[in-house]
Amino acid sequence: MNNDPKILGLALLGGIVPALFWLWFWLRENREKPEPKGLLTICFIIGMIAVIFVLPIEKFLQTNIHVNEWQIISWATAEELIKYLAVMTILFRTSYVKNPIDWPIYMITVALGFAALENMLFLIKPLSLNQSTVGLLTSQLRFLGSTLLHAVSSGIVGISLGLSFFIKDWKKKWYLLMGLILAISLHSAFNFFIMKNNGSDFLKVFAFLWVATIINMLLFEKIRRMSGEY
Repeated sequence: MNNDPKILGLALLGGIVPALFWLWFWLRENREKPEPKGLLTICFIIGMIAVIFVLPIEKFLQTNIHVNEWQIISWATAEELIKYLAVMTILFRTSYVKNPIDWPIYMITVALGFAALENMLFLIKPLSLNQSTVGLLTSQLRFLGSTLLHAVSSGIVGISLGLSFFIKDWKKKWYLLMGLILAISLHSAFNFFIMKNNGSDFLKVFAFLWVATIINMLLFEKIRRMSGEY
């Protein structure tokens, strides 16, 4: 990794700013019952730390899985599970989750922290090679794609947990399982089409992602109304 403070600073800025924009966007959806800012900050930082844990896992998977499609699925699975576990390390057996809407908010916050550090790592190489135009383009593409992907995929898991908020039996675990499967499927499909076409059809891929985002927002609104009725 480049140790130039200027390069690291620019990469960190390019990684965090898009993530903070999307965080602001999603938090606006829950203005009536906002979560504690300190806890949201912790979730964001924990999400960044989660990247450190997922990198060696992905390297191991890359070394031991030689079929490209399965490699992509395994990476997506690792990232979605790590993000979920990161949230659970903060919220397990606590009273912070008081409404259904809290689950997607915390999941999205951790996911955007994850995306922030991941974006930073992607930006270091082009910036260190003085490829500022490439770095800017990479930042914009990740702003539109990867950052939103992390928010939406983790949002799906959070929405699943929110929908099962009032359920007490085994169905609660079923909702979680379905949420994780959908999140992994979306994540895998996005990565597969980006890698398959070397980014040449990124507008089509982003259109697909935005459709998923709109569906996510509609479900988010349902969870918000459930929280208002609670």
